[in-house]
Amino acid sequence: MTFDIEEWYHLLELDSTSRPDQWVGFEPRLEANTERILMLLSESGIKATFFVMGWIARHSPSVIRRIAEAGHELGVHSWDHALISKQSRMEFREDLKRSCGEVSGLSGTPVRMYRAPGFSIVPETVWALEELMRQGIVADASIFPTSRAHGGFPSFPVDQPCIIKAGGMQLYEFPLNTAKFFNHRVVFSGGGYFRLLPYEIIRKLTNNGSYVMSYFHPRDFDPGQKMLPGLTPLRMFKSYYGLHGSLGKLARLISEFDFVDIGKAIEQNDWSKAYVYRI
Repeated sequence: MTFDIEEWYHLLELDSTSRPDQWVGFEPRLEANTERILMLLSESGIKATFFVMGWIARHSPSVIRRIAEAGHELGVHSWDHALISKQSRMEFREDLKRSCGEVSGLSGTPVRMYRAPGFSIVPETVWALEELMRQGIVADASIFPTSRAHGGFPSFPVDQPCIIKAGGMQLYEFPLNTAKFFNHRVVFSGGGYFRLLPYEIIRKLTNNGSYVMSYFHPRDFDPGQKMLPGLTPLRMFKSYYGLHGSLGKLARLISEFDFVDIGKAIEQNDWSKAYVYRI
């Protein structure tokens, strides 16, 4: 069970919200939206991994402390939500170091988990996985092993937990899981996909798999958020459809299935049988 901690206006590649200097004019909704999630997890006895933007940790530290105090695991989700494909290797390295420093400074523990904005570790940016290892990251959840708007990694050979190796180092990888739909691999376990699909389909697909990597954002459960300017009709539909029923749908999902944070998943998985991907 994982959540990407970002504000409701942190949509990728949208001109009206693409830079941090534009964010000051937007209503902050993260604290209330995150609290809603934490209450549900507390009632269900579930611990999750929360991937936090460094900018969020700097500007909303009380939210991050609240997550940590509730016993959840903290990872990083970049500094300001920039796609790795838009960064040089040096820029990514500095972004990662800065983000980890900000989050670990609030939690008092080293950051061990990472997720890229937009799942932007793609064939052209696999060098980022080596940079994660050098920073001391133990597990990554950035691989989207099929096509998507921001790239995806359709050539990645598995959609199950695996091991990444490079330069004598290793990283546990938890890619998004997929399901076959008309001979295409599709994702169903988070974000807009979770909101768009009827619950019974999600339930069936979850039952059919041995591994599910969920990923949600606080905005996925906020029907009160405003409409962002500049969205195409299709993107508007994908970003706002299903918000009213999504929290109830999540409550139903976690009442029927057992979820753990990534740290616990590392302990539970039999890594002797895992696929090894070498960079």
